[in-house]
Amino acid sequence: MGLDLSSPRPVLSYFSVNCRPPLRHRLRGLAMLQFAVSMTPVNGTIPTPDRLLELIDAMADQPVAMLVDLVADRFITGTPKRISREAPVLILQWQSEETVPGGGANAIANVASLGGRPLAFGVVGDDLSGRELLHHFNTGGVDTRGILTVEGYRTPTKTRILGGGRHAIKQQIVRYDIEDTWRPSPEERQRLLDKVRQLAPAAPVAVMSDYGYNCVDPSMLGELRRILGSRPLLGDSRYRLAELTGLDAATPNLEEAETLLGASLEGTDALLRGGRHLLRKLASRFLLITRGSAGMSLFTADRVAHLPVHGTDQVADVTGAGDTVIGTLALALAAGAEPLEAVCLANYAGGIVVMKMGTATLDRDELRTAVLSDTDLLQRITFDAFESEVGS
Repeated sequence: MGLDLSSPRPVLSYFSVNCRPPLRHRLRGLAMLQFAVSMTPVNGTIPTPDRLLELIDAMADQPVAMLVDLVADRFITGTPKRISREAPVLILQWQSEETVPGGGANAIANVASLGGRPLAFGVVGDDLSGRELLHHFNTGGVDTRGILTVEGYRTPTKTRILGGGRHAIKQQIVRYDIEDTWRPSPEERQRLLDKVRQLAPAAPVAVMSDYGYNCVDPSMLGELRRILGSRPLLGDSRYRLAELTGLDAATPNLEEAETLLGASLEGTDALLRGGRHLLRKLASRFLLITRGSAGMSLFTADRVAHLPVHGTDQVADVTGAGDTVIGTLALALAAGAEPLEAVCLANYAGGIVVMKMGTATLDRDELRTAVLSDTDLLQRITFDAFESEVGS
């Protein structure tokens, strides 16, 4: 049975998070939570554009350890030729083909394109997709010493076939996937962990990106913690986020968060109660829920920051936007950002890539331009404070 977030709760006016400290009583039930209405932030809460630009500059050459499920995204485009005589299907005249990093590999590509130094850990097959991914990384300056090539394993590959006029925007017609789940021997799993143990200590921040192909296994979390010590560990998992308890930060999208809770997060009250419950369930320092055209909500122990979406809600393609968000978030933290500062930069980055077709990345110049052209976004950040926790 899912969590019931629909019943009304007391709402308190609360004009400053500094007007009095929150009560630290033990919570005996989610129904006892009290929330504040949206309020004007206190001085010093919202990052300034100058501070964000400073952090963008500081991203250069920052290492980020990234243990991810590596996926290849293949795009085949063509122009309509005629309807087939063999079946009522469209025949396309081949125009182009491109393979780019997808899934967790796209998060790596975004860190690299922003000038960071991703330390990649994962597995690929000894196949065309695996070789194309490694080639893409090597030419892009990504450290691939932590990537294992496994014979008999097929690199997960998502092939999208798109059609349209020669000079028109192509529309996706069909997609087919090659999906193998990695079944490592104990020796193979140990080889991967040995690479993490050898290389990851160079990074101030680490990322786990789980797409369900078993390179990222929840059982590895404890060992990663021992390797990283107190350094921040961020996580994103399509299906098993509930098993990754103890992350410093998690970045589910709205649908993933609702699945974890077993309840809708529609409406402010449901979002506040559900997000705070999920933050505690995951035992994380902060939780970022990405909400599509509604922007993002950053949950910390005592408050929530709501960020409006950057750009327009008329997006071109959302493919890989979550990978951009976690990659930018991790790199900003590595550059010295506080959580809200890092989330602001991730929000700008996500708004940029959804206006591009396909699995996309961005560079620091694009991020700087976004900050300078949309400073009003920072002033539209709103906050909800958790007034108190009451238990008997």
